[in-house]
Amino acid sequence: MARAGMSKARRALCVASLLLLAGCRIGPRYHEPKGPTPNASTYKETHEATHEATDAHGTWKVASPSDAMLRGKWWQVFREPELDGLEDRLNFDNNNIKQAFELYIAARAQIRQAEAGYWPTVTAAPGVTMSHTSGTFGVGSVTAGSNGGNGFRVTQFTAPAQASWAPDLFGRVQNTVKQFQYGAQISAADLESQRLVEQATLAQTFFQIRGQDTLQEVLDATVDTNEKVLRLNQSLYETGIGTEVAVVQAEQTLEASRVAAINVRIARAQLEHAIATLLGVPAADFSIPKRSLLGKPPPIPMGMPSQLLERRPDIAAAERAMAQANAIIGIGYSAFFPALTLTGSAGFSSSDLTKLFTWPSFVWSIGASISQPLFDAGLRRATVDQYIAQYNATVAGYRQTVLTAFQQVEDFLATTAILSEEVDKQKEVVNLAERAFDLERSRYETGIDPYLNLMTQQQILLSSRQTLVNLQIQQMVSAVNLVQALGGGWDRSELPSTSEVSKRPEEH
Repeated sequence: MARAGMSKARRALCVASLLLLAGCRIGPRYHEPKGPTPNASTYKETHEATHEATDAHGTWKVASPSDAMLRGKWWQVFREPELDGLEDRLNFDNNNIKQAFELYIAARAQIRQAEAGYWPTVTAAPGVTMSHTSGTFGVGSVTAGSNGGNGFRVTQFTAPAQASWAPDLFGRVQNTVKQFQYGAQISAADLESQRLVEQATLAQTFFQIRGQDTLQEVLDATVDTNEKVLRLNQSLYETGIGTEVAVVQAEQTLEASRVAAINVRIARAQLEHAIATLLGVPAADFSIPKRSLLGKPPPIPMGMPSQLLERRPDIAAAERAMAQANAIIGIGYSAFFPALTLTGSAGFSSSDLTKLFTWPSFVWSIGASISQPLFDAGLRRATVDQYIAQYNATVAGYRQTVLTAFQQVEDFLATTAILSEEVDKQKEVVNLAERAFDLERSRYETGIDPYLNLMTQQQILLSSRQTLVNLQIQQMVSAVNLVQALGGGWDRSELPSTSEVSKRPEEH
């Protein structure tokens, strides 16, 4: 009885030891490195001209941390109902977003594949075999068999179940699961990055179309003005005051303006087709009503530079890549430790099918093996060195991603501010050009100046108006770029946890 008790105790101790070892994790512990964030509480390009939301010239605003970030549907800050509807369609119908989503689902499936390594593998392989033995077992000897004295024919029926299990003693499976969990988080962040890119591209294209519609209005108005000038020249020529040259020049100017007005339609059509592609519909089935570009960029909540690390999905992906690379190092270290494999089988075996599932036909076996490489010419050490170098590369990539993010914010802050100044100045230029054109037309009508002066001033006016429209387009596009650089309405808290990505999609 004492021996039996000792035997049970040893077995329990072995099982407990295996379970304890299965909880061990080999490899370096991951610590998120500090990103190269600026110490200032505001961005550099906001220090010279800080605008609040009530500022008539403001294109951004510096706010307190409680309201410093855009949330959710960031495009609604532009107050364009038509854009709101297009963005909602894009989030469901854009094929690039769908592709990124399916890659995310595939990444989550890899986690479940890796988690299967925690469990035993059990297989059933029922079968039947027929064999024939030799009729001679020694020199000159003959043994009678079931086939007329020329050996034996044997039929064997089997119904075995086999199981094998490799306990995760040193964290190989655990680190592999972590690797794929972090990979799924990377894929989730990539999905949000792709979504933000598509949303921003749609908004940029939308405002470019509105700009082309505004430019069309400018050119159509120029055509109307040129038609009036042509009629004026014809009238002056008929009364003997004007010249035929002036009439021909006016006709030439009119036709040139008509060509320019027609040419704008090319750019608009291409932009409209681009939006159709973004929405996942054929270009022939989509159109946007014409409407001019209204207003100016709204105030953009900037937040603090330190918050940018939590707002950009590409930064989140870069950080998760470091965690993934760290887990892979653990996989490399686990190769230095032995691998234990437990195997067992049980089932039935009989040459008589009617007696197959009887107790005398029951068979079983159990075994264990340990594998430990003794010499590999430095293969495992080189593999770990490779993984460590790859981890260091992801750290450098993370820091570069952070620096690039800050650069983009500063770039678009500066661009938006400078464009705001340019637009204000260009509006003054347009006002002066309109005044100069009106004065020159009066002088021409009274015969003081030749038509060449009026034609020159007319070209200056058209050019100044076109420049203003193009600056306004750039201003809106730059505002969208700024929002994109700030991460849109995304926040790090939206990144799914490792437990969430490990669930089946239907479990969410």
